[in-house]
Amino acid sequence: MKVKRIVANLATQDVARAKRFYQDVLGLDLLMDHGWIQTYGSQTEMSVQISVASEGGSGTPVPDLSIEVDDVDTALERMKSAGFPIEYGPVDEPWGVRRFYVRDPFGKLINVLAHA
Repeated sequence: MKVKRIVANLATQDVARAKRFYQDVLGLDLLMDHGWIQTYGSQTEMSVQISVASEGGSGTPVPDLSIEVDDVDTALERMKSAGFPIEYGPVDEPWGVRRFYVRDPFGKLINVLAHA
């Protein structure tokens, strides 16, 4: 048996609020919309990973999601322009990533990062 996909499910009473953060700012595609559930993603092949952590690194809280992007600084500017407050960073971490933390519309702590 092989795991084919891992999907993060975020509970909310207003699924439409996800569009601005996940589609408009991060550029993910709306892959499925049944009204009560919307799935955002990319057709790009991605690695399947689950991280289990006691902290988020550098003394930060463990984020709910980590989203790797190709350009952290562009993602940061798009988040700021959209009015999403940055909670940590941007910072170049000693383990080779540049990242920042931001909360999505549902209060989930998102670690946006790129490898150096």
